[in-house]
Amino acid sequence: MTSRKRSTLPSRQPELHRAERAGWLRAAVLGANDGIVSVAGVVVGVAASGVDARAILAAGVAATVAGAMSMAAGEYVSVQSQADTEHADLVVEQRELHEDPELELDELTQIYQQRGLDPSLARRVAEQLTLHDALGAHARDELGITETLRARPLQAAVTSALAFCCGAMVPMVAAVLAPTPQLAVATSLATLVGLSITGAWAATMGGASPWRGALRVTFWGAAAMLATSVIGHVFHIAV
Repeated sequence: MTSRKRSTLPSRQPELHRAERAGWLRAAVLGANDGIVSVAGVVVGVAASGVDARAILAAGVAATVAGAMSMAAGEYVSVQSQADTEHADLVVEQRELHEDPELELDELTQIYQQRGLDPSLARRVAEQLTLHDALGAHARDELGITETLRARPLQAAVTSALAFCCGAMVPMVAAVLAPTPQLAVATSLATLVGLSITGAWAATMGGASPWRGALRVTFWGAAAMLATSVIGHVFHIAV
């Protein structure tokens, strides 16, 4: 009877925590949007000079490769700086735990009191967590370093580079398929569509409204292209 009752209980599905996506999602959105906008600018600028389709394609491919490498390098260096800072803080915390464990225990107790626990319970929690993993407890509750949000330089670099290449395909395909006289308009429209898709996708992955995400990214993309157009008109530069 007991086993039958247990079998009728609904099984609980694992919870989905979107914060786990924060590291690679930020790099992916940045890379894709930069790939769309920057390569579109190169394609339209080269096309405006009157060269043939092969030259436009070559320029777009060169911009894609250079941009992807630049994004990967930039992401790796910046996120590695964060990782270095986290490591340095953990080294300091490890030394303090070795030199004055009682003071560190008091510090952890005060943190839990500030979060709402009464003094005696806060002390017991601090003692238990210290026995289990003292450095892990201080890293999480004092320094704010968690496994979910910890810096991952290689992941950020690879994600950003791949996303840049995917985003660059939007203006590249438009440039290949569109007739030369309409290339600038076609590429601009494709860029806005691509930005709206990446914005909606990023918002959905983050648990927000896809319409709001699409509007936000498209607005800033259109503003960037408008600014470029105005500068080109003022200085009589074909862009």
